[in-house]
Amino acid sequence: MTRMAPDLPSFIQQLERAKELAHVRVEVDPIMEITEIATRTVKRGGPGLLFERVKGSPHQLAINLLGSARRIEMALGQHPRQIGESLVRVAERLQPPTIQGLWDVRQTLGRTLAMRLSPVTKSPLTLAPDPPSISEFPILQCWPQDGGRYITFGMVLTQDPETGKRNLGVYRMQVLARDRIIVHWQIQKGGGFHYAKAERMGKPLEIAIIIGADPALLISAVAPLPEDMDELAFSGFLRGAPLPIVKGRSTALPIPANAEIVIEGIVPPRERAQEGPFGDHFGHYSHPSPFPVIHVQSVWRRPAPIYLGAVVGKPPQEDRYLGDAVQEILSPLIRLIHPEIKDLWAYYETGFHNLLVVAVDQRHAKEGVKTALGLFGQAQLSLTKCIVVVDPSVPVRDFSAVLTAIRQHFDASKDWLLLPGVPLDTLDFTSFTLNLGSKMILDATSSADAPAQEKPLGPIDPVRCDNRIKAWRLLDDALLVVQVPGSDGRNVLERLVREPSLEPIPLIAAVSPDVPLDDRELLLCGLFTRFDCARDIICREARLRDAWVQIKGPLGIDATFKTGYPDAIVMSPDIVQRVDRRWSEYGIPFPS
Repeated sequence: MTRMAPDLPSFIQQLERAKELAHVRVEVDPIMEITEIATRTVKRGGPGLLFERVKGSPHQLAINLLGSARRIEMALGQHPRQIGESLVRVAERLQPPTIQGLWDVRQTLGRTLAMRLSPVTKSPLTLAPDPPSISEFPILQCWPQDGGRYITFGMVLTQDPETGKRNLGVYRMQVLARDRIIVHWQIQKGGGFHYAKAERMGKPLEIAIIIGADPALLISAVAPLPEDMDELAFSGFLRGAPLPIVKGRSTALPIPANAEIVIEGIVPPRERAQEGPFGDHFGHYSHPSPFPVIHVQSVWRRPAPIYLGAVVGKPPQEDRYLGDAVQEILSPLIRLIHPEIKDLWAYYETGFHNLLVVAVDQRHAKEGVKTALGLFGQAQLSLTKCIVVVDPSVPVRDFSAVLTAIRQHFDASKDWLLLPGVPLDTLDFTSFTLNLGSKMILDATSSADAPAQEKPLGPIDPVRCDNRIKAWRLLDDALLVVQVPGSDGRNVLERLVREPSLEPIPLIAAVSPDVPLDDRELLLCGLFTRFDCARDIICREARLRDAWVQIKGPLGIDATFKTGYPDAIVMSPDIVQRVDRRWSEYGIPFPS
């Protein structure tokens, strides 16, 4: 384990020494040009980027610093899985506490004791001149249809107005003016809970936006910790040292002393502004909706601050590596609540929330389904749309192995469970109702009375069934995906699920022509982000028997683009051409 960097400049220097950072010294535009550069860089496994000259701002901008597994490990000083295992080890060895147990986890206990704040009197932060303004910072517009410029890696600090418990989370924020910002508090977000309580009390909520900090605080802010667990304190566990803080100038909030930029303000009750559109990590634009407004009261910054940005959109992006690291750290803790779980994994390709695979060691019939239902009630996992349950022998991160388990053990007539009318991720647009939708469970576990299905699959030709199909791909004899133009997806699927030659295939999905069948990342993204479980699942036959819906045949999934969906994210051709033309000027190396 190596020592973690104490602030953002130190981490940047660490990356530079490891040849994991590229300096871009020519002037670039924060309006989409940086997005196109960063997106290409992360897709090609390139380095973190430090833009030294950003048009319209005197400050440098860093991006993609955590956009690889190696840089995540450098940031944490160890593999994230080791942190998760150490958390579990402490919990297990101290139940009940014993002298031997304390001795066994003595190194990790030191980290646990670091879960606190350390007030200091000195900080590189100084108050910017009045009137408070955020106009000097190189704030990004990422995509062509975005509603404006967005703070994309701002850590938002709030306190419960009654209990004083803190929350630190990363939320997108749209700039309205030099001193007004819209904060996008999605469903199930701690800061949003604090604001809702303050609003009921008729009080403004104090807020601090931290931009740029040490890696431990950045990863803590991204992590979906239990609701009352303090992210500021948790950063001390990751860091192995308490978080140094200073008093706020305009608020009573504790301010990280080593931050690059801090924006303090209040969020008045019952004030909303229309936020969006915004190109998010589901690969589409979020529809405009009203969200609370921050009134900026003061701005702190270092003498030469580094503005930290991020880009989200179609995978892969930097958030892939952040999300995977958080899973490695926190997933082992799920086993303390659900000891039957041997492993679980949420797929970044689907925006994390749309597909979760869980390996369960079943001790009784359908325990996997019981476990999945329990996970639907666990914090951020409650926003999951589709859970696939498999045996412990199935590697949950291997989608091909998961499909094989579905082919061998999933029978839609008894292993599919639909949950309509339940809370859903705010970013999910498929139900046409904000924050509400449907979920489903696919039970692909084995059982003693149901041996593996070995239905022979002969030659297939979906185009022969329906000539509207433009292309198709069969994955592991378990998932047939067909490309269908326009709004024909449902009609085509109704034919396919009735086709006798396709009956051995458990899943048949229709996607639009913009979803490439030969690109695994974009195929999973286009499939799992574009269907509502209740509205878009199709089967050969469904009947109601004693309040039990029984279905037959393959499970059809209409994941085609539908009227009312927001546009998919596509970069402006002018920006693509500009970056093509200027690429050699940027000086960004790629792995050989």
